[in-house]
Amino acid sequence: MEFGLFFNGYLPGPAAHDAEAEHLMLMREAEYAIHADKFNWKYAWCGEHHCLTEYSHMSAPYPFMAYIAAKTDRIHLGSAITSFPTTKEHPARFAERAAMMDHLTEGRFEFGTGRGAGSHEVATFNGTALSETKAMWDEVAHEIPRMWEQKDYSHDGEHFSVPTPHNILPKPHGKGHPPIWVACGNPATFAKAGGHGIGAIAFNFEPIHNLKGRVEAYKEASENVTDQIGQFQNNNVMMTNAVICLEDREEARSMAKRNVRGYRVTMVNMYHDSMPKSPDAVVWPNAPQRFPLDDELLDMAIEGGYLLCGNPEEVCEQVVAYQDVGCDQVCFGTPDEGYTHEQTLEMIEVFGKHVIPEFDKDPVHSTTRYRETAQPRFPVFNGDIDPIVDNAAPPPFPISV
Repeated sequence: MEFGLFFNGYLPGPAAHDAEAEHLMLMREAEYAIHADKFNWKYAWCGEHHCLTEYSHMSAPYPFMAYIAAKTDRIHLGSAITSFPTTKEHPARFAERAAMMDHLTEGRFEFGTGRGAGSHEVATFNGTALSETKAMWDEVAHEIPRMWEQKDYSHDGEHFSVPTPHNILPKPHGKGHPPIWVACGNPATFAKAGGHGIGAIAFNFEPIHNLKGRVEAYKEASENVTDQIGQFQNNNVMMTNAVICLEDREEARSMAKRNVRGYRVTMVNMYHDSMPKSPDAVVWPNAPQRFPLDDELLDMAIEGGYLLCGNPEEVCEQVVAYQDVGCDQVCFGTPDEGYTHEQTLEMIEVFGKHVIPEFDKDPVHSTTRYRETAQPRFPVFNGDIDPIVDNAAPPPFPISV
């Protein structure tokens, strides 16, 4: 099992309206990913959200990821997610940016995709309705791999077109293309992702064992891929959760019992109306439930898989539940509510040094191994080739290889 961190540009309270606080938050989140590169973490996922005040100020993750890539050596940078509404921008731009990130990271980019967080977000773009975005994703997700392969790409679809042949550049770096993922909020999407042969990005807002059926649906579908998207199967389920892992057990548990926790979830329940809410969900601006969280209730929350909490030895025991459910990767929102800056850096180091090596024995990323199996699926040219252009022999230039 592999591990990652999830960055969303979370900036709660009045700080969300302070430009200097916003800048400090973004630079600190970049620092966390750079720090994680030194301590066995394999993935840094970066959200893309638009106009979701407080919850996420990460509207442009690609320059953010490029900044991190220049300062790291091993960690993979993933878009979580690149949203596909064609009313937002033309899909050729998605293909171009992903391929460019593949070059700048030298093959360390993970291409997470999806519909968008919910109706408020997608309405930013020309009043797009959430009901339209599923069909948009279906069309775009199948076409981007063809853009990466073909030199005379054209398309006449329901939601976008490239009416005359164009060579979408750059092409991805090396063999294959970035591993493809999709955000899975609804149970049916897990099976859909497995049937497409792409990774599932999942979010845990309920007891971890409740998700076992969804993971099993993904794995069952992945055994018989019926509509492969891309050149290889990325057989991966990534699950997000919260972690409070410090050397000092009592400090970790004390943090978990503070009343600051739960505020972010109220915004998840407000903004993410593309996935089902739990019956007892508290929605912003209603305040999260404020009741004393004693040791007994905290232990119940840990047992249910709502969070991992304690020293490294305890957290190692708690991670086993994710193995039992069938997760391939566990990813933690960072910084978690209640952490100070110094505690976040400590958690990254402590978890990376003492927990990750107990579960991740392979120094190579699973997605790297999957990518090594890539096979082209489309002809290089979609149509007839002009023999004059095809036989052209330009003079040699120094850049030639």
